[in-house]
Amino acid sequence: MTFDPAPLAERIRDIPDFPKPGVVFKDITPLLADPVTFRAAVDGVAERFDGQRIDRVLGIEARGFILAAPVAYRFGAGFVPVRKAGKLPWEIERQEYELEYGTDLLEIHRDAVSPGERVLVVDDVMATGGTAAATARLVEKLGGEVAGLAFLIELTFLGGRAKLPGYEVVSLLQY
Repeated sequence: MTFDPAPLAERIRDIPDFPKPGVVFKDITPLLADPVTFRAAVDGVAERFDGQRIDRVLGIEARGFILAAPVAYRFGAGFVPVRKAGKLPWEIERQEYELEYGTDLLEIHRDAVSPGERVLVVDDVMATGGTAAATARLVEKLGGEVAGLAFLIELTFLGGRAKLPGYEVVSLLQY
């Protein structure tokens, strides 16, 4: 099946100067509200990994949850949320990552991934690649294998793929 990104791109709304001046926010809510393009986005991510064993699908907070959960359902895999610090109620593993000005933390439950499990990481947007790289490190700390990293949108001008050498990276739309 040939994937056509055009209908998805038509449903992405640019919001200038959000959350701060100079940033153009990629609003995916029109895409999510349309059942045809939402289904196409979920299928577009999943089809790239068809035929592979996927045991867990990790969604990165927060919009990554929206895409990762139906992808997990499609694979018959477990869904795992990767959260910002302080949001998970049980024993956690954490990974620090760099932001433009400073650092932040991502957390996952320690029992979310078992050794040897193949894990697909899903998020809405890859910008600088920092959160994706931190999530991949969390998977590997728990003994899992990163099957790939999938994004609805990749902001190519920010060079995020450079932080993900050795991983299969899929993005449905590139800007």
